[in-house]
Amino acid sequence: MRAILHHPDTAMLGAAAALLAAILTCGLLIPPLFGLLLGAVVAAGIGFQVLRFPTPFCVVWLVITAMSLEMTFADLIGDQAYQPTIALIKGIEIGLGGLCAVSFGPRLDPLCPAWAFLAMLVMGYVHGLYPGLTAAESLRSMIGSVTPFVFCFARVPRSWADSIIRATKWCPVIAVVACVPLTLAGIRPLFVESGGWRLAGLGHPAFLANVCQPAIYACLIQLYREGRRSDLALLIVNGLILLLTGARAPFFYAVTVSALSLLSIRSTVFPVRERLVLVLVALALLPVLVLAAGDLTDIRLFNVVTNEATDLSGRGLLWPRFEDAASLSPWFGWGVGAGNAVIPADSVIVQQLHTWAAHNEYLRINVEGGLVGRTLLIGLFIGWIVLGTRHLHPADRRIIRLAFIAYAGHASTDNVLISTPACVLFAFVTAIFARGRAGNVSSPALE
Repeated sequence: MRAILHHPDTAMLGAAAALLAAILTCGLLIPPLFGLLLGAVVAAGIGFQVLRFPTPFCVVWLVITAMSLEMTFADLIGDQAYQPTIALIKGIEIGLGGLCAVSFGPRLDPLCPAWAFLAMLVMGYVHGLYPGLTAAESLRSMIGSVTPFVFCFARVPRSWADSIIRATKWCPVIAVVACVPLTLAGIRPLFVESGGWRLAGLGHPAFLANVCQPAIYACLIQLYREGRRSDLALLIVNGLILLLTGARAPFFYAVTVSALSLLSIRSTVFPVRERLVLVLVALALLPVLVLAAGDLTDIRLFNVVTNEATDLSGRGLLWPRFEDAASLSPWFGWGVGAGNAVIPADSVIVQQLHTWAAHNEYLRINVEGGLVGRTLLIGLFIGWIVLGTRHLHPADRRIIRLAFIAYAGHASTDNVLISTPACVLFAFVTAIFARGRAGNVSSPALE
């Protein structure tokens, strides 16, 4: 007995065997309970492994989330697979976040933006929910809104942070490469036609574009810290993937953050001469691309720039509905989830645009939380970013702050808080903050 207690793996196997025997016995005596108990044992076994190896499981989850598999399953199985896949991905993140808190220790994050959604949930219940929105639906929407921030409440170590940052850099490439076998097999195309050809990977072009943004920021941060040319190469590859998605706003903001970083942030391992050469090469290519845009209209971004530069892709049809809903409860809104109820799923607009989401987070939060909720959310974001970046090295701090200024602009035309790529972004940001709190080992690249 003493030998068994001194070998945890042996003890674990013994306990598992005893539990399995108990389940088999129970299954013989009460057959309807067998499947339920067996599922509980499998879940407990997976949870135990996550407690032992939380970082690899989080990395695998991050990569899978970045693939936007909800789009893949919706295309292959039908639209009925879309929401359950998102629920599964976010449910796994909640489980991983909780197990990380158990494994690494819990952490209070008083300025985390997630608190704003909890406040808006309570305000909605007190004030009254939007017609047609139930309390259960509002609660479910609130859980989905706070899920991207769950890792903020775990005291994750430096090793976890480093692994998440490395994985973030590779997410777009993996999402594209993983789609190639499906394309060759004729199961799923790598490019989709939407006003021109757009790179989609396993998901949707817009989702892939939103995954490219944190990947580019991760490459920038690592390039300034270590000066590896592999990070520069990966930065260029991720930029090319972003260009091929045809997503205008993500491309504009990512290029702006990259250019400002290259021009204004110092680094001894990535000297100013090399950075200026990179920027000048990009500027030299710009007129060539502009002249060639007319011949490259098959690529969606060039088609939009050439023919539809001011087009909002139907957003102008959506926004008046949300403005009207917000005006009916300007102070406290209609509760979390009201943004999904403003436009009926069977309306003509949805049939035309294939979406009922606001594509403007400020408008959506106005509907769900009113002026109070929107002010609280923006205030928490500002405080969270300022507090979270104060321990970072100057280069890291400036890049992250530039990225969130761009994020604030991007939120005016996209659903940047509720889509699954937000889970990738905030896991990455949590890793950057955690690395700063852990006391970054000073790099000669940073001044």
